[in-house]
Amino acid sequence: METLARRNKIFCSLFIYCSIIISYNIDGALPHMQPGVLMLTTDAHNEQEPTTIAFELPESEKAVNCTADKAIIEELLSKYKFFRRPSELGVQVWIEVWVQEVNAIHEITSDFDMDIYVTELWIDHALKYDHLNPCKYNLSLNSEILEQIWKPNTVFINSKFAHIHKSPFENVFLMIYPNGTVWVNYRLQVKGPCDMDFTSFPLDEQTCQLTLESFNYNNQEVDMRWITNRAPITLVKEEIALPDFVLTKFSSILIPQVYPAGVWNELTMKFTFTRRYGWYIFQAYIPTYLTIFISWISFCLGPRAIPARTMLGVNSLLALTFQFGNIMRNLPRVSYIKALDVWMLACLTFVFCSLLELAVIGAIAQESEPASTSLSGSPLTPNKRQHRQNRPPEYSAKVVAGGNQAKPRCYFPDIAKPETLLLLDSYYELRRQRHKPMDRFRSLFTVENIDRFSSYAFPALFTIFNLLYWSYYLSRDHKN
Repeated sequence: METLARRNKIFCSLFIYCSIIISYNIDGALPHMQPGVLMLTTDAHNEQEPTTIAFELPESEKAVNCTADKAIIEELLSKYKFFRRPSELGVQVWIEVWVQEVNAIHEITSDFDMDIYVTELWIDHALKYDHLNPCKYNLSLNSEILEQIWKPNTVFINSKFAHIHKSPFENVFLMIYPNGTVWVNYRLQVKGPCDMDFTSFPLDEQTCQLTLESFNYNNQEVDMRWITNRAPITLVKEEIALPDFVLTKFSSILIPQVYPAGVWNELTMKFTFTRRYGWYIFQAYIPTYLTIFISWISFCLGPRAIPARTMLGVNSLLALTFQFGNIMRNLPRVSYIKALDVWMLACLTFVFCSLLELAVIGAIAQESEPASTSLSGSPLTPNKRQHRQNRPPEYSAKVVAGGNQAKPRCYFPDIAKPETLLLLDSYYELRRQRHKPMDRFRSLFTVENIDRFSSYAFPALFTIFNLLYWSYYLSRDHKN
């Protein structure tokens, strides 16, 4: 019987000890913190640093008679003053941010919307409970307890909108460690400003930023810093991409900002988004290429197809104008030139120049046709002189009866005289000599030659423009 009782005592002791170890490893598990837990420690110089401490049962937890969480909380809050800072010499608060998702980027309002986790770590000696023989190495609490303790009152100083998620309850996590380390985690939706620069649109990059600081305490009272033992900003997803943008770079900086009430530490997060310009290639650039190519068909139609060439040029001009207005409608009105503006204006210029070439062709073709002449206004040519010489006499001196005198109905000078013929020949010879350079110029710039030159010049100039355009904007250094 004594042996059996001794065995039962041994089994009971082992069972209790295993239960303590299991509860220690399960209840104290932390997200993203394996196989250790992040705590704040104080070194010899009284500097607080975040340190990852391995799981180890303290001597107090090896005892069976430990203090429950409820009793510890009641004991801590019974004498706690939430309006009093943890230290009169200043409190160091360490900040860490986890980016969960970027919801949208708005060009019209120049802002972006994202969901993030914000972690705050500080030491509050008034919440130290290692002397109370706790059963667990941490206390996991909710937002109700957070309202009863001191907080650094961290705010997004440049946000347009921010709120804590409530799905279905307020997403606030609070953990207190035996040495007084307080770990608070919020899940927030924040809308912050972006420094929009559309100079290279749609080949642009946009930079957005969020700035945290303590609203009530300067850096002499609350010294806010980015966490140092790992990256202060972490992406929950491997890649954060939107239909128009993809997150390519992010960084964190600390800037001491001087205010009339003191100096505040501003913790700024910068996010760089690169635009995905595939949609603009298919909806803007390729259609304009086709429109430009269609406008060049008129060079092959010849001078007799003036109506068809006019229709091609005008339709190309209207199509470019419609495409340009449809894309610019969803962008803010800015006073500087964008890359798409340069492209569209250049394409409009090429189409307009093809219409000007058509006008020149029409003018030259009209001058080359034989002009119809009237009897009264046309000069006398040798053919006309011969025709008038062969007229019957009644054409030269028909009279109208009536009155005392006969009046001729029409009168033609006698151009058959040698003096008159000599003067007319000299006049036409002088005229031909005067127009000889112009005739040589017209023989060089004929309708066919101008169309042939345009069919080579327009594609060559457009190719040169493309090389300059794409090499400049694709290699352009975006702002940091």
